[in-house]
Amino acid sequence: MSVLPGPVELFLTGPHLATLTTIRPDGSPHVAPVRFTWDGAAGLARVLTRAPSRKARNLTARPGGRVALCQVAGFRWVTLEGTATVCADPARVAEGARRYAQRYGSPPPDPPDRVMVEIAVDRVMNLIF
Repeated sequence: MSVLPGPVELFLTGPHLATLTTIRPDGSPHVAPVRFTWDGAAGLARVLTRAPSRKARNLTARPGGRVALCQVAGFRWVTLEGTATVCADPARVAEGARRYAQRYGSPPPDPPDRVMVEIAVDRVMNLIF
C-alpha cells in the first residue's frame, strides 16, 4: 500500500469512532461501531473485540474475508478496505491495546476472550479537505 496523504493520516489519528462492516454467513452485511488504530507504515488497521462477537465470528467463518472500516466526522470521511483476520496472539493483542490507549487516551476493555481483528488495507477512499 502506498503512503496516504498527510491530511488523511492525521484524520486517522483523531479520537473518532468508525463502523466496521463484515459479512454474515448468510451473505448479509453486519455493521458495528468500533474504535480502531491505524498503522500507516504497515498498512494495517486494528480493532480490538471479543472472540464471541458477531464481527469476530463472521471473520472466523470466512478467514481472509473482505471488510470495510469507515470513519466519519462531519462531512469528512475515510474508508479503509482490505482482508481481515482474527488474531489471539497475546503479543499482537497487547500491541493493539497499546496503540488503542495511545490514540484514545485510555486503555481498552480487557475481557478474558479479547482478540484483535487485523485488516491488511489495500484500498482507501476519502473525502478530506
